[in-house]
Amino acid sequence: MAAALRSTVTVSGRSSQDDEAVVLSEEQAASVKVDPVETRDFEVFKTSVGTINFNEDLLVQVFSQYPGKILKAFYNVGDDVEKGSVLFTIDSPDLLQAESTLLAARGVLELQKKILARATGLLRQGGSAQKDVDQATSDEQTAEGNLKAATDAVRIFGKTDAEIEKIVADRRIDSTLVVPSPIAGRIVARNAAPGFLTQPGAAPPPFQVADISTMWMVANVVETDAPAYKVGQPVDVTVPAYPDKVFKGRVTAIGSTIDPNTRRQLVRSEVEDPDHLLRSGMYASFVIRVGDPVHSPAVPENAVVREGDGTMTVWVAEDSHHFTRRTVGTGLREKGWVQILDGLQPGERVVTGGAVFLSNMLLSGAAE
Repeated sequence: MAAALRSTVTVSGRSSQDDEAVVLSEEQAASVKVDPVETRDFEVFKTSVGTINFNEDLLVQVFSQYPGKILKAFYNVGDDVEKGSVLFTIDSPDLLQAESTLLAARGVLELQKKILARATGLLRQGGSAQKDVDQATSDEQTAEGNLKAATDAVRIFGKTDAEIEKIVADRRIDSTLVVPSPIAGRIVARNAAPGFLTQPGAAPPPFQVADISTMWMVANVVETDAPAYKVGQPVDVTVPAYPDKVFKGRVTAIGSTIDPNTRRQLVRSEVEDPDHLLRSGMYASFVIRVGDPVHSPAVPENAVVREGDGTMTVWVAEDSHHFTRRTVGTGLREKGWVQILDGLQPGERVVTGGAVFLSNMLLSGAAE
């Protein structure tokens, strides 16, 4: 045989009736790579899947504050808008009434000014009593108050002072009411069209605008993992559309109940998306770090062999030609490394290239 086989009674102070060893020739040993067991930090994390949704804290349903007929809609779904961009205009009966009242109040004030001027002139000439001047003064003050109230009423509709002055100067009513976007973002829904009647708060809203610089990932995690999640934990999110890109985020909400049917709990994360790549409804998976790193012995993945009975083994180098198979307990896996829970100590030398070859050699030799 190319390699001698032997049974081992004791390895590293452990009773190891099941441990077995091989002895390699010079040529065989040259093809085997050996490295010491290292100590590494392993991140403690949980994984789950879920869906991408809009950040509802930054999702706005845009209604008109007053009823009316939509005259024109200026944006479509997918368009980006700035804060204050006019989304649509309506013909508002309430604005029409407010502007009519404004013009009437301005007319009354102009008339009262003339009456006061005439009464004052007559008083100087002895053709009028003081009480007439006092009454005209009172009427003028009342008219000024009414004009101020009417001006404020028009201003409530969003009209600027310059626009109000133009209405008064031209004595021309404009019942067109503009509805701006309250935030900068993207149009994600549009139900507005010319001729449609709109009411404040009546569904569906004419427009929905979302700030998509951040999105939500909503996942339902298994009940047994629920205690591990905490608000503020960092999250790495990936989606099939961009498999090589990791979106960073953090946990922002933990559900307060367990679904009685699925035995799962909601975990919601806020995900940064400055390039606006994510879409609501996307399937996503996440990795959440749920604890401090664990300092443990570790070996490269190539050093660990899953045997036919499911046990995990490594090959420990006793010298350059003698190798003993040892069963180990494994834990976390990260970046090509495997956490060793038991069976190895830092500094021991294990086969990191050729471990499967040694297991196959042992199996074939045992079969002879």
